Amino acid sequence: MVVSLGSHVTVSAKIPKELREEMRALNIKPSEVIRHAIEEEVRKKKLERLLKDLESIRYLLTKPEKTVKLIREIRDER
Repeated sequence: MVVSLGSHVTVSAKIPKELREEMRALNIKPSEVIRHAIEEEVRKKKLERLLKDLESIRYLLTKPEKTVKLIREIRDER
């Protein structure tokens, strides 16, 4: 479930009742834990995407002649 609250949204998740009771007993705020976990997952996925993109162009960086050829082809297309 997602509910809009201005520039924020509410995201809910179902957890076992026992876990919720343990969280209360330990004074753990679920919103903080969920927010942190989502932020961390987004950061990891962005990094994975960046590394994948870098890997796909790595050959251009290791072989300057290919880079020069590609730049010339792009310029010639204009």
